[in-house]
Amino acid sequence: MEIFNYAFMHRAFMVGILLAAVIPCIGIVIVCKHLSMIGDALSHCSLAGVAAGLILGVNPVVAAAAACVIAAFGIEAVRRKLPVFSEMSIAVIMSAGIGLAGVLSGFVKNAANFNSFLFGSIVAVGDGELYLVMGVIAAVLLVFLLFYKELFYVSLDEQGARLAGVPVKTVNFLFTILTALTISVAARTVGALIVSSMMVVPVACAMELGRNYRQTLLCAVVLNVVFMVIGLFAAYYLGLKPGSAIVLVGVVCLVLVLSVKRLLRKSCS
Repeated sequence: MEIFNYAFMHRAFMVGILLAAVIPCIGIVIVCKHLSMIGDALSHCSLAGVAAGLILGVNPVVAAAAACVIAAFGIEAVRRKLPVFSEMSIAVIMSAGIGLAGVLSGFVKNAANFNSFLFGSIVAVGDGELYLVMGVIAAVLLVFLLFYKELFYVSLDEQGARLAGVPVKTVNFLFTILTALTISVAARTVGALIVSSMMVVPVACAMELGRNYRQTLLCAVVLNVVFMVIGLFAAYYLGLKPGSAIVLVGVVCLVLVLSVKRLLRKSCS
């Protein structure tokens, strides 16, 4: 096929499939903890890190990761202070991230570099960034698998997990790092404005199909990989932005799944 004649598309598919396989691992925990918008907050904060990195001459991805980590701990700190209104922590940190990104972006000399992080540039990923993504994804996946049971307990009931002897603070600390790293890397490839959707939409689809936590996770991973592949094909042949195409494929799939399930319920009643 023509699409595979180009080295940049090989890298795009490699990075895309790797990210698609890992992002739902973070997304399912976020959704179960009722913090679906945390991806939006951290991705907007990553833009502040990108701008700071471009101004200071630091690798924007590294700067974005640092900004995401700081923002993630900020959300966790506010959430602990206001447990009843935990969603408020996301709004506060996202507001700070958007404001800071807006101010710093005015000092960026090359606006094109900054804008590339808004919707991503997965087809422009170089060999160095490919290795960086592979390293981050391997680390995230390893930690997720090692602490799978603990993350499962914490995602469903923190208080119950604490009573069961799970080190909730440690697990939340690790999960905060994993989330920040995943979002900072994904923001470079699929876009800061898109990554949150990639965390939530596949999980939302999978929740309609899976019967338990493990099935839902596996289904979300498979669906996200499918969305990624279809989105990249659509972007190449239709001239669309890859990140936007990937998310739209997922949203269309979610609408179809919900519609089909609704029709099946009506036919059975």
